Amino acid sequence: MALTGRNIIVAGAGIGGLAAALALRARGAEVTVLEQACEITEVGAGLQISPNGVAVLRALGLEQDLARVATPSRAVVLRDYRRPGEVLRLDLARHAPDQAFYLVHRADLIDLLVRAVRAADIPLRLLQRVDRVVPGPVPELHLANGAQARADLVVGADGLSSRMRLALNGADRPFFTGQVAWRATVPNTLNLPPEAQIFMGPGRHLVCYPLRDGKLVNIVAVQERKLWADEGWHHSDDPDNLRAAFADFRGLPSELLAQVREVALWGLFRHPVAEHWHGEGVAILGDAAHPTLPFLAQGANLALEDGWVLADCLAAQKDQAAALASYQARRRDRAARVIAAANGNAWKYHFKLSPLREIGHLALRVGGALAPARAVRQFDWLYGYDVTA
Repeated sequence: MALTGRNIIVAGAGIGGLAAALALRARGAEVTVLEQACEITEVGAGLQISPNGVAVLRALGLEQDLARVATPSRAVVLRDYRRPGEVLRLDLARHAPDQAFYLVHRADLIDLLVRAVRAADIPLRLLQRVDRVVPGPVPELHLANGAQARADLVVGADGLSSRMRLALNGADRPFFTGQVAWRATVPNTLNLPPEAQIFMGPGRHLVCYPLRDGKLVNIVAVQERKLWADEGWHHSDDPDNLRAAFADFRGLPSELLAQVREVALWGLFRHPVAEHWHGEGVAILGDAAHPTLPFLAQGANLALEDGWVLADCLAAQKDQAAALASYQARRRDRAARVIAAANGNAWKYHFKLSPLREIGHLALRVGGALAPARAVRQFDWLYGYDVTA
């Protein structure tokens, strides 16, 4: 209970903020979570929680709760957008039996974290939108409702539009990547197996996998285009626009897209990894520190890692400034490497129609056939990383 008597405010009741609150409370801190929304609602859709994220939930005592609401993933399968068969199968169940991969609805993961927060007697206050933060020996939060809050430490888990990132780093200049993404869920009338399938086409790809005990299918579809869209999950679009963009995708993608009735669209912007993750009495984590493109399914997993490491560093060193410096040192290079790998996946999925595309897919097929275990274990640096060890 190294943090007994330490008063900490966490701004943001997303995955990283709630995990951080639990990890800090487990070490004795008095924690309050502030959330700008009026209620914790069903936002977003599917997530892939890989072993590095599961390790944190296990350490928080929540792995069994996760198993009750999530589906174990047995494989990641790469497919061509118009040809039958597989380009590459990463057989997780066979070649990584010691690692746990889950497919879960974001709302279900948030719900189990919220229940754990309340069980730990951590106050969770809604309608608390942060307007600005003033770092200092006793940092101050100024809220949009006119209230102020003070603590020994303020943790910004407040996402892409983080006021705390702004206070520590100033305004950054994200740039449009030339890609947009649609997100939707449909009934699993096709009985998709518990695996993530990625259909790769020229300048586009589509990911699908089942959720909620196989009742739903999560769909994420990414297209390269010049016409940009706003950032964020909450912009609705006409499903016919999605169908038109992927009209030449045959087989399963066509059948799934025919069922889409509601869809969200958002622009993919690249933000720099924050230079400063902490200041006097202030720290940031998750998307506030390192926004991530969705090409490696690591946004939630990195946020879980951040929350655990922040609490671990604070508990290990009495000097808060030194602890926060240690937190950034342990996390920044890791986050940057994961983000670089995610950025690299975009072009691999989007080969244009050319000899390069044929050569690339052939190399994947041959590599997967000759060394299937190696195809899976090449990601040990990512999935085998356990911040709780």
